[in-house]
Amino acid sequence: MDIDAFRLMVAKHPKGFLGRYGLGNKILQENGNIEEAIEHLTIATQLDPTHVASHLALGRALVGLGKHAEAKPILAAGIEAALSGRSNGGKDLVPEMQQLLRTLG
Repeated sequence: MDIDAFRLMVAKHPKGFLGRYGLGNKILQENGNIEEAIEHLTIATQLDPTHVASHLALGRALVGLGKHAEAKPILAAGIEAALSGRSNGGKDLVPEMQQLLRTLG
């Protein structure tokens, strides 16, 4: 999907976590406004705290802005959701999130 399709999805369903995740992630992929991506990804993690990919994308975006202290609990929550079995998948993302956490000290 292109970014306009995700924007339309969010406009129609502002409380839909997949649209928020998709839009935030697409903004990051296209090197768009990181602050806007963080806004959508934050909402996605709030709407579905077990969606591991939202946590990873938000963690990456926060790290990209040098917001390491904010990124740590987001990444840790994503890891916990995946390893606890509360999420529908996402275990494959755990090593990347753990590595990112290690780099943050």
